[in-house]
Amino acid sequence: MADNARAKKLADLIREVVAEKLQRGIKDPRLGTHVTITDTRVTGDLREATVFYTVYGDDEERASAAAGLESAKGILRSAVGRAAGTKFTPTLSFVADALPENAKTIEDLLDKARASDAQVREASSGASFAGDADPYKKPGEDEAAE
Repeated sequence: MADNARAKKLADLIREVVAEKLQRGIKDPRLGTHVTITDTRVTGDLREATVFYTVYGDDEERASAAAGLESAKGILRSAVGRAAGTKFTPTLSFVADALPENAKTIEDLLDKARASDAQVREASSGASFAGDADPYKKPGEDEAAE
């Protein structure tokens, strides 16, 4: 079993090689400039690699990019094998990264929170205290009252 540092190095190498090959080596129009490799993870035995990618565009472009990556899997794996120089080249599986969707969800939630804060701020702008402005007793007030 390989150590974690070796798996991390191999994952970094796979990410770089796949990104470079997608940018310069593969002439598939489905894999244009809108595909970005975000992360790569390799199992502890260095046999399988998962490559996470994002596609900026609509659902049709995402589907065509997924099909393009599946068709280019062999070319990408052979490029990784040449660059890595390991005894066994890991098999590649491509997974669409949910990062943009998660970021959009978080932005929507933050917008709702900002709107709620603005409503509370607006409602409290003309409000006054229910009792005294300072309801706490201070030392020395009891002596002055007597």
